Amino acid sequence: MLINFSVVSEGLAKTYDDADCIVNVERNRRYTFRQYHSLTNRIVNMMLSRLDLRRSDVWLTILHNDSLSLLGFFTAYKGEACACYTNTTDTLETQARQIDLVRPKVAFIEAELLGTHYALLKERGLTIVCMDPPPPGFPDVLHFWTLLEGISDANPDVLHDAHKDCLIMRFTGGTTGAAKAVMYSVDNFMASKDLHYASGDTVPLRGARLLHFGLISHASGIVFFPILFRGGCTITMNDRSLATWCRTVEREKATATLMVPSMLYRLLEAPEARGHDLSSLQTIYYGASPMSPARIKQLRERFGEVFVQIYAASEHAGAAVSMSKDEHQPDRNGDESHLASAGRIVPGVELLIVDRQGRRVPDGQDGEIWMRSRAICLGYLNAPEKTAEEFCDGYWKSGDYGRIDANGYVYVLDRVKDTILCNERNVYPSLVEAALSSHPSVLMAAVVGIADPDCGEYVHAEVVLRPGESVDLDELQAFLAPRVS
Repeated sequence: MLINFSVVSEGLAKTYDDADCIVNVERNRRYTFRQYHSLTNRIVNMMLSRLDLRRSDVWLTILHNDSLSLLGFFTAYKGEACACYTNTTDTLETQARQIDLVRPKVAFIEAELLGTHYALLKERGLTIVCMDPPPPGFPDVLHFWTLLEGISDANPDVLHDAHKDCLIMRFTGGTTGAAKAVMYSVDNFMASKDLHYASGDTVPLRGARLLHFGLISHASGIVFFPILFRGGCTITMNDRSLATWCRTVEREKATATLMVPSMLYRLLEAPEARGHDLSSLQTIYYGASPMSPARIKQLRERFGEVFVQIYAASEHAGAAVSMSKDEHQPDRNGDESHLASAGRIVPGVELLIVDRQGRRVPDGQDGEIWMRSRAICLGYLNAPEKTAEEFCDGYWKSGDYGRIDANGYVYVLDRVKDTILCNERNVYPSLVEAALSSHPSVLMAAVVGIADPDCGEYVHAEVVLRPGESVDLDELQAFLAPRVS
């Protein structure tokens, strides 16, 4: 199927007109839907006419959230060349490997990063475009806004195969091995939007104001399309401090945000969260790692029934499993054990639990989670063997151990590679971490396996206590005894 994404964007501009679309906190930029459509058209036309970015070319971003919101999905899907998003938090060594893998023609970068990245980018022969006026001492660096001067805002009218053309790449695998460039089509993120709408909590029409606390180039990008396609506003912040987040929620009347569990644990303790008005928040999405049920209960008591869990991945760019706000409640028998799950399968996703031979196992048994939907990526760039290893008949092999209970709740037990084999039994670190984190003196915990000649691996935990709290080893062990085998 062919798609002209500039026409899709034009339709959104006509539908939502002068409603807030993009707000950049640090640079104090605000764009309505009409302005955002016009600006992203100009950016693409500039890429074509002044940077000669054509089909089969790649352009790279090393940007904070506010700049990335201008060069994100809409810009990528309107143009010819493929966009590749790296994180500003990646090391220079990691980014050098990423550049060698994707071979970009142009790099868009923040001015503050020129000091560390200029030599690398010049050595690789890239054209460098700085988002702010480049400081002295960096010859040949172009200025983004100067390049846009005199550029038309007419629709680029570039046609793509919505299912086959790779127009976006992001990196994954850095924590478990060499980074892989994940390839996406237009339909992958259109599917992400559709799956979001199919889950239990729909985005209100024209009413959402979502604050991106995490990186749009990473997990937070999963909610970019669902918000904008419902006429909502996406608010970006670059500063990752909770103080800035609290101030921004209060000032911008943010109704939604996305956080990882460790950040929510910090939010429980943060004095800033009590010093600002956060009452506008209606939805807090969370994911990326399991959440302790005890902490979920504390968060609900503190912030209300606003939590929605999402289980997704770089390879599956939409929610595969979700736990709605209603599902965060005890069931009709008062049971809350399902809070240890990731929720239920989102309608439209095929999700299986399989054994080591790829055979489906009955509900209630542990196995690897496989998933398939329109949101599954196109594979990995220049890695056919890795793609063949991790995909089967359109399913992505997640590498997560899981199970499905009789009520349809999916439990993500742990990464297959992280599972500890102790006395020939699987021990899931996430379950031990959740048990430790339920102790009233514990803020968070991390569990790993350490090689042992007698039992294979023993279970080792690192524990961070709440400020002012103390607990000894015997007490923690006694606390764990009835909670883990």
